[in-house]
Amino acid sequence: MSDTNRHSRFYSVDMKKGKKDRFFDPHETARAEALAGAPLATFWQRAGAVAIDFFLVFATYLPAMAIFQYAMTQKLHVQEDIYHSAHVQVKLELERFVELAKVIWFILYFGLIVWKTNGFTPGKRLLRIRVVSLLHEKITLWQATERALGYGASMLEGGFGFIQYFIYPNHTCVHDRIAETIVVKEPKKTSQRGAVDPPLEDPNTTKLPS
Repeated sequence: MSDTNRHSRFYSVDMKKGKKDRFFDPHETARAEALAGAPLATFWQRAGAVAIDFFLVFATYLPAMAIFQYAMTQKLHVQEDIYHSAHVQVKLELERFVELAKVIWFILYFGLIVWKTNGFTPGKRLLRIRVVSLLHEKITLWQATERALGYGASMLEGGFGFIQYFIYPNHTCVHDRIAETIVVKEPKKTSQRGAVDPPLEDPNTTKLPS
C-alpha cells in the first residue's frame, strides 16, 4: 500500500470516529468556490447604502433617546444622584449612558438586522446588494456583530478603511475582512425554471401572428 493510500485510509477512519478536530477541514475553500463568479457590489452602490443606513440610524436614534430620557426623568423621576450620604454617593450619569446607547443602537441596526435578514439592511436592499459570509451559507450573529463593530475601524484615519475597497482583493473594506464577508450584487428574481422573469406584456397591445 502506498503512503498516499495509507494516509487517506487513516484519515477516513479517524473522521468516522468523530475526530474531525484533528484534521484540517477545508470548508472555507468549498464556500469560496461556491461564491466564485458572484458579481461584487460597486463602490457607489456600497457608499449609497451606507449613507441611507447611517441616515436611518440617526433618524431613529434621536427620537428613541428623547422618549427614553423623557420617561426616565419625567415619568420615573430618575435623577442623576440616585443615593447620597456622608460617605457614599451613587450617581447615574445620563450623558455617558446616552453615549453607550449610541453604540448599542448602531450594533442593533448593522448587526441584528444583517443577521436576521442574512445580509441585508434597508439601504442595501434598496441598492440591491447583500453581505455574504465567506464561511457559512448564513451569516452568524457573531459575524454580523463583528462587522458592525468593524465600521469603527474603517472610519479610522479619515475613513481609509472604506477606501481600501480599491486596494484589497474582492473589494473588501476593513470591516469586511474583520468579519470575513464580501458584498455582492443581489441577482434579479428568477422564475421556477431558473430563468429571469420576462417583462409583463401590455394587455392593450395586439399580438401579431408568427
